[in-house]
Amino acid sequence: MNPVLDLFRLDGKVAIVTGASSGLGAGFAVALAHAGADLVLGARRVDRLEETAEKVRAVGRKALAQQLDVSDPDSCTALVEAAMAEYGHVDVLINNAGLGTAVPALRETPDQFRQVLEVNLEGAYWMAQACARVMQPGSSIVNIASTLGLIASYAPQAAYASSKAGLIGLTRDLSQQWAGRRGIRVNAIAPGYFHSEITADVPRGPLDAFIATRSPLARFGEQHELDAAVVFLASPASSYITGSTLAVDGGMSGH
Repeated sequence: MNPVLDLFRLDGKVAIVTGASSGLGAGFAVALAHAGADLVLGARRVDRLEETAEKVRAVGRKALAQQLDVSDPDSCTALVEAAMAEYGHVDVLINNAGLGTAVPALRETPDQFRQVLEVNLEGAYWMAQACARVMQPGSSIVNIASTLGLIASYAPQAAYASSKAGLIGLTRDLSQQWAGRRGIRVNAIAPGYFHSEITADVPRGPLDAFIATRSPLARFGEQHELDAAVVFLASPASSYITGSTLAVDGGMSGH
């Protein structure tokens, strides 16, 4: 037994991960499973969700996969109800589902802008609401924001940046509302640039140049470097932290 490392354990806990069908979200689910949690996995692509579920089960943890549209409050409630029916409790929420777009502001349509906010900001709110109604004191909500909620992007990303800045503000507010009698901690992570579906189609030349000039570490982040931050904020290791945004961006936001 190690009294420090044991603080990072999630044995007996149930964690919900949204956007868990691939990429960073799938990685978060497996990392939480390695820390001891059983998982509830939500995403629009059910076929891909089952792949993540199998990876969780390979670690020796349970996994429940269900289709989820975070922009629909009823869908969020249904996922939490399924989690309660399967496990009887929900202890961790990783609000990871998100859309990434890059549209010049003068060409972005109202529907394009609204869709990003509906998923990235409103979706996180509906999931947090649904979970907070059943969570017990000591539970943790981790919102996956972005360093682009803190600094300007090299690309035209008004909708995305607005949604992530809004998510950071939402994190602060909910942490204050739910810290007392509810005892729920609410924090955010602001990732920099990681290899993911969102960055896969981005032209590398301008992006590499941006990272080289803005980030002291001058490179993309690796999945395990973000996994560690997620487990930290989900676990008792961060029991005295709430309302904070942890930048995991190679120093980009502080440079």
